[in-house]
Amino acid sequence: MAVLSIRMIGDPILRTPAAEVTEFGPELARLIDDMTETMIDVQGAGLAAPQVGIGLQVFTYRVDGDQGHVVNPVLEVGGASQGESDVEGCLSVPGLGSFVDRTDWARVTGRNLAGEEIVVEGTGMLARALQHETDHLRGTLYIDRLEGEDRKNALRAIRSADYNRVTSRTAAERSRSLGSSFIAGAAPPAGRRNGSLGRAR
Repeated sequence: MAVLSIRMIGDPILRTPAAEVTEFGPELARLIDDMTETMIDVQGAGLAAPQVGIGLQVFTYRVDGDQGHVVNPVLEVGGASQGESDVEGCLSVPGLGSFVDRTDWARVTGRNLAGEEIVVEGTGMLARALQHETDHLRGTLYIDRLEGEDRKNALRAIRSADYNRVTSRTAAERSRSLGSSFIAGAAPPAGRRNGSLGRAR
């Protein structure tokens, strides 16, 4: 297994819908192993294949002791809104975090690395992670779901000259952390509390 480099906002692959996986074999198993190791190394709650430069419909997740992967996921959502229950961040958009409106329940159906059908269902943080990672496979980042002042503030921060230094510093720190641990913290919007998802994805 290997820790992979995580692509940052601005990389076109993060905006490109991922292709369906059609071949299940050793290469896919190796990718999933590497993604899982990378996700654990940066203490993430999930990681999508485009985030490591692979345009395939695969993501890994690790939430509250529940860990796994899904290939070719189909997402269903329902239930009430989670509201401003937690700050959501992204490993590909380091240093930022905001409240994102997600439903409290989600389920994905898909395949495992052997091509067998699987179902992952959850509420709360797991539901949020399933929605966040499926978005990645559609070429959508969490900042696309922000509205009003939250969206303006996030885009303003990303466009600032300082943000290039944030991404460069994060990439350098992750590069040095191969085989060790790196916590990718996401700052909450000004005046708001931080939550566990600030370093989640």
